[in-house]
Amino acid sequence: QRNKLQTLTKLLHSDRDPIPDVPAIYFVMPTEENIDRMCQDLRNQLYESYYLNFISAISRSKLEDIANAAIGANAVTQVAKVFDQYLNFITLEDDMFVLCNQNKELVSYRAINRPDITDTEMETIMDTIVDSLFCFFVTLGAIPIIRCSRGTAAEMVAVKLDKKLRENLRDARNSLFTGDTLGAGQFSFQRPLLVLVDRNIDLATPLHHTWTYQALVHDDFHLNRVNLEESAGTESTPAGARPKKKNKKSYDLSASDKFWQKHKGSPFPEVAESVQQELESYRAQEDEVKRLKSIMGIEGEDEGAISMLSDNTAKLTSAVSSLPELLEKKRLIDLHTNVATAVLEHIKSRKLDVYFEYEEKIMSKSTLDKSLLDMISDPDAGTPEDKMRLFLIYYISSAQAPSEIDLEQYKKALMDAGCNLAPLSYIKQWKLTGNTEPNIVFRNYVSYTSSLFLKNLVLKQQNLPVTRILDNLMEMKSNPETDDYRYFDPKMLRGMFVVGGGNYIEYQNLIDYIKGKQGKHVLYGCSELFNATQFMKQLSQLGQK
Repeated sequence: QRNKLQTLTKLLHSDRDPIPDVPAIYFVMPTEENIDRMCQDLRNQLYESYYLNFISAISRSKLEDIANAAIGANAVTQVAKVFDQYLNFITLEDDMFVLCNQNKELVSYRAINRPDITDTEMETIMDTIVDSLFCFFVTLGAIPIIRCSRGTAAEMVAVKLDKKLRENLRDARNSLFTGDTLGAGQFSFQRPLLVLVDRNIDLATPLHHTWTYQALVHDDFHLNRVNLEESAGTESTPAGARPKKKNKKSYDLSASDKFWQKHKGSPFPEVAESVQQELESYRAQEDEVKRLKSIMGIEGEDEGAISMLSDNTAKLTSAVSSLPELLEKKRLIDLHTNVATAVLEHIKSRKLDVYFEYEEKIMSKSTLDKSLLDMISDPDAGTPEDKMRLFLIYYISSAQAPSEIDLEQYKKALMDAGCNLAPLSYIKQWKLTGNTEPNIVFRNYVSYTSSLFLKNLVLKQQNLPVTRILDNLMEMKSNPETDDYRYFDPKMLRGMFVVGGGNYIEYQNLIDYIKGKQGKHVLYGCSELFNATQFMKQLSQLGQK
């Protein structure tokens, strides 16, 4: 009902009945399929007026298709507004975004690195990435300085983005970076530095068993809605009876969740400790409310009891007025108790703490206290995928590949453990083609961590490869990693965009790094966001070619 400001939200391609006295707002990608459906809506006179919002810029030819449909349907005056919104990206955090693509496989690491990819297919992928980045900087209201690695997909993106920005700036009348538009940018007083890197500079980090809360939840469950099975409890099922079905519960980890915002980047043991502290704090407040109610001789939670409390004393008024906040606190404690418990079960059952520590030692070239073969052969240590991830990290991080005899031993142990060797086939080929320089990429690499309950994992915080690259370019340091990076267009918001996919481990490392840089801000973007399982699947597909 319009007089009650009610809005009906429908998918463009769903069956929709005519509502001739209601305006319609369209928010769509300007694809052939979507344009055809909008033209059909005009011909069918579905709505009173049409406000057309395109996620990325619509081409002139498609705009003419809509105009012709409007003329044919005698609906020209009903098309009230047409907007290019330049919103072809998805913001996952205040400082993190990914490409907006309905079929993320089209811009995946696998798609970019397929051995049989044609020039036309590669051009299409690069154009898709460039369109999203262009939209991002239009929304930011700033023209970036672009730095990129040479001879990679990142360089192709940089060249195309530079050209697109230049063309827009040349058209002074229609430029998106002048006048009011430029002033709209939150950081328009300074030039952003956009660093474009290729995923191939570091394939180990996406496979790494992580240790921070957000990355663990992303690795083991799914953000931002976490689906967990409730424990069945200790009750035994009577003989002959059907086993009880486990209830599934969903939890939303959102920006309004204060505990999540505070602790998502914390090492997991700190999270477990904080949940316990929050619970104790809640119980103390809850006990105080109960005590005050008891003194007044009031029972129950009904409105009459609450009203009576409010009328009697200012102290009780204060206690009772905090009840909504107390209940919200209890809800968040319950949520994170359940999520953290589920994460802990994964850590224990798969020995993720052991994997995390072992991988840290591999990548930092530290002495290993257990042979890799023993880790792979241990039936109680992790899943087949965990073992394959560990071996791939070892293989990628090694300056010299293992001998054929040693490799056969490892392969036999991996197969005996039930591992799929297809990812290894791809990584072997990848290493032969010179896509990486392990001595540079992994030098001094040790990650961030804390202790696991009674067992200490004491490791220094060091920067990951993408963070080191950003540091070199931002601080203008001379370093073999970045000395030959190309420079496009000439100033300070910092940005890192990974062509070929990103992960929460790199994101958190960048956030931790920038905390020590006063007055500077970093944004992390990627063509897709994957966890280790999803990345392993892509490596496996590439290895089967």
